[in-house]
Amino acid sequence: MPVVDTKNFGRVEYEEEAALEFPRGLPGFEERRGFLPLHQPENDPLIFLQSLEDPGLCFVTIPVQVVDPGYRLEAEAEDLAAIGLPASPRIGTEAFCFAVLSIQEEGPTANLLAPVVLNPATRKCVQAVAVSSGYSHRHPLCVEEAAAC
Repeated sequence: MPVVDTKNFGRVEYEEEAALEFPRGLPGFEERRGFLPLHQPENDPLIFLQSLEDPGLCFVTIPVQVVDPGYRLEAEAEDLAAIGLPASPRIGTEAFCFAVLSIQEEGPTANLLAPVVLNPATRKCVQAVAVSSGYSHRHPLCVEEAAAC
């Protein structure tokens, strides 16, 4: 069973099929392509995307539906095709979408403009930037509401 050393979680043993692949990496981290989603019940609904190549690289994400229950995925067809998804996948069945969180002085924000899109059938992901979607990369996140979900 593979093991990954992490800065925040120590040594983590995982099933190979649990790993996620970003065929093109993430914007700004193109060379980092393997990630492990880590879920801790005490931090629900957060999902930590831990790099398999860099022990210090971990993104904190949250399902987009927690932030915006009516979220509509608007992604470029080529981004979705890169991970084997149709042009308009159904969130929650054909695709899962996660917003990357940032901690700002004014409070936490969620990036709804460029969600991480996962094809659960292939375990491949892409961060899909949809410039014309109307969503923000700094959507204010109400911590109390997120904890109640």
